[in-house]
Amino acid sequence: MAPLTPHWDQPSHPDIQEVIINPHEFSSKSLSKISLPPFGLYAKLEFPPCTLAASPSYATVQCGRDAHLDLNSDLLYINHSCEPSLIFDTANMNVRAGPNGLSPGEELTFFYPSTEWSMAQPFDCLCGAPSCRGRIAGAKDMSEAQLAGLWLNGHILELLEEREREREGNDLRDMGTRNKEPAPENGTSSSSTLTAGGGLTEIPPPEDLTAQALRNALAHAEKVVEAASAALQSYLASAAEAAALSTSTDGRGERGPAGAGTVAALASGLTRRGITSRELSGEMGGDTIAVSGS
Repeated sequence: MAPLTPHWDQPSHPDIQEVIINPHEFSSKSLSKISLPPFGLYAKLEFPPCTLAASPSYATVQCGRDAHLDLNSDLLYINHSCEPSLIFDTANMNVRAGPNGLSPGEELTFFYPSTEWSMAQPFDCLCGAPSCRGRIAGAKDMSEAQLAGLWLNGHILELLEEREREREGNDLRDMGTRNKEPAPENGTSSSSTLTAGGGLTEIPPPEDLTAQALRNALAHAEKVVEAASAALQSYLASAAEAAALSTSTDGRGERGPAGAGTVAALASGLTRRGITSRELSGEMGGDTIAVSGS
């Protein structure tokens, strides 16, 4: 695409901008004539000379989701840089100094993807900045890392959020598709992957997080019950030994509330069927001991 031939009176901003025309295509540039503090107002984007463009081109600036401006002025000669000296705030129709301010003689640049979602004419950046992003084709084709730390217009931020939501939706749909794949003939659903030795190993299908949490809780509860049962059986065995020793010592065959026979029977019942909730709740302490006869 050939460079645009100026159709406006030049210079259009003689007090603030010096344009250096280079005969090579797309190699002209602009220098600042003024000094500004960080985010100071450099120029207004006004109607006129600005007009809404019928379609985007390399010479337009995007000012909304589907709106573009023809600058119709020497501001067109402000080049791209990955470390720009200016900010094009199209929502407020302002051109402002960047976060480092502006000095006389400094080249006027702005970050094209801060306004452009998808550029009509992508190019390889030659700004030479340490953080140069390389290929410049608009914010649509750039990652969050590439855009981090740079001022972006509102319409670019909105489009980036939509892109992220669309990606998340696609990920969820892909996950749902994988989960709905028909199970093998054996009734299981799994996938395979190559091992280091070159063989295949089965990978279990992803499990619902709630089911997994309940499964883990059940396993934990079973371990608690097993530990309590083992502790109780150990205690009952010790109590049986103590009761037997007491009976043989006093010579009268008398026993307390939990004599050797009762303790032994309880221990036998626990061994057969495991401990019950009634026994765990303390009802085993008096005349309410329940021993299974099965």
